[in-house]
Amino acid sequence: MSSDSLALAERPARTPPPAAPRPDAAWSALLDAASAPYRRAGRFAWHFARGKLGRDPAFRHLLEKGLLAGERVVDIGCGQGLLASLLAEAAAAGRAGRWPADWAAAPAPRAYTGIELMARDIARAEAAVGGMRSVAAVGSPASAGFDFAPRFVCADMRVADLPACDRVVILDVLHYVPIADQDALLARVHAALAPGGTLLLRVGDAASARGFAASQWVDRIVTWVRGHRVPPTFGRPLAAWIQALQRIGFSRVEPRPMSAGTPFANVLLVAQR
Repeated sequence: MSSDSLALAERPARTPPPAAPRPDAAWSALLDAASAPYRRAGRFAWHFARGKLGRDPAFRHLLEKGLLAGERVVDIGCGQGLLASLLAEAAAAGRAGRWPADWAAAPAPRAYTGIELMARDIARAEAAVGGMRSVAAVGSPASAGFDFAPRFVCADMRVADLPACDRVVILDVLHYVPIADQDALLARVHAALAPGGTLLLRVGDAASARGFAASQWVDRIVTWVRGHRVPPTFGRPLAAWIQALQRIGFSRVEPRPMSAGTPFANVLLVAQR
C-alpha cells in the first residue's frame, strides 16, 4: 500500500452533519421549549403558553416565512411574552442546526421590547423569560447562546415610547382602542421603524360578520380568564385597515389570511415602511 493510500486509510471518517428536522417535528420541539419557561410563572401561565402557541397559526407562520428576521423587535400587546420566548428558542435551534431546510432562515434578534398594559401579564413574562440572559449563563440547553435580555414595559400602547426597530408585531390588540388612537399608534410605529422595516399587524376583518363576531366573543372570554377587565372593541373592514396603513405611509401592505383551523376572520397585514 502506498504512503498516500495508508494516510487515507488512517484518516478518521468525517461525521456527516445532522439532517434538518421535518417541519412538524421542528415546530413541536419549539412549542415545548418556548412553553417550558412558563412553569416558573405558575400553572396558568404554562397552560396558556401551550394553548396559545399551539393553536394560534400566526406564530408558526411568522417563523416559517422569515417575517421575524429583524434584529430589533418591538412586540406591542406582548401579554406574558410568548413571542420573546419563541424567538429565543428559534434562534437557538437555528444555531444548533435544528431548523427545517424549507423554512426561511431562523431569526437572530439582538433586541426585544415587549409592551403590555396589564401588570399581571408583565409579571408572568418577567417570571418566565425576563431572566433569559442569566439562565443562558448557567448553561440551559434550551437558551444557550441567547444573545439578548428581553425588556418588558408595562404601559398603555397609546403613549408608550417606541424604540427604533426593524420589526413591530401587533397581534389582536389594536381593536381595544378607538379608531383615532389606532391610527395615531400606527403613525408612531411607522416613524419608529427603520427604512425597509416591517409591521406585522393581525386584525379581525369586520366585513366578515360571523367570523369577526366569533373572534370578539372568544377574545372577551380569554381576557376575562386572564383576570382583566373586558374593554369595548373597535373593528373595521379589511379594506379600511389597508387604506389606513397606506395613508400613513406604508409602501406595501400584503394581507394574509390567518385563521386556519379557527372559526375567526383574522388577517395578518404585512406592511413595509
